[in-house]
Amino acid sequence: MIDIYGGQTPNVFKPLIALEEMGEAYSRIPVDILKGEQFAPAFLAISPNNRVPAIVDHDPLDGGGPLPVFESGAILLYLADKHRAFIPADARGRAAVVEWLMWQMGGQGPMCGQAGHFRNYAPEKIPYAIDRYSNEVRRLYGVLDTRLAGREFIAGDYSIADMACWPWILFRDHHGVALADFPNVERWYAAVEARPAVRRALADYQPIPPMTFTDAQRAVLFGGQRPQAAEAGDERH
Repeated sequence: MIDIYGGQTPNVFKPLIALEEMGEAYSRIPVDILKGEQFAPAFLAISPNNRVPAIVDHDPLDGGGPLPVFESGAILLYLADKHRAFIPADARGRAAVVEWLMWQMGGQGPMCGQAGHFRNYAPEKIPYAIDRYSNEVRRLYGVLDTRLAGREFIAGDYSIADMACWPWILFRDHHGVALADFPNVERWYAAVEARPAVRRALADYQPIPPMTFTDAQRAVLFGGQRPQAAEAGDERH
């Protein structure tokens, strides 16, 4: 049994899809990041970067005690290695999957997050920031579109690279991107979306428009402040 911590975010959907694809039993444990639950000592012991997702594997292969893993890319690699699935065993195939997993972790995810933030959540509209990150997101969609030309999936067979990249595109409206502009991504996106495991992982997902936050919620979510500090106006982290 694996405990998975987090809510309805693209990074949480990544390991949820993997758990469904791999047939691993799991229990979902919500973490309300607007209330600052990510700063609770018990959660920080699992995820020291106070971010979701995180998992605790109660049945690790080494037979030892519960094994926590944080960071969505690390979780995907951990699960793939545990199940020997969705990542090739040969050096070249594995390298391709890891390359695109790192591309997602270092490029697609952070840049989509910044574009979404400045387009939808920043307290003031800063044209330079909106253009900077929106343009970079379109460039990255273009990189993925080129990669998928003539390929069914990102790195050969369906893999954790696809599981990593797909959930961020689920939130494309927040990034100001239309899939019709990237036909190879559009075709691939539909193929992944149709997978039964993906449908199960997102069974309770309801698309919502960008939210409006209170000042206290904004301080917790975007300022890295614990709830008490946010309420007191304390700028320390």
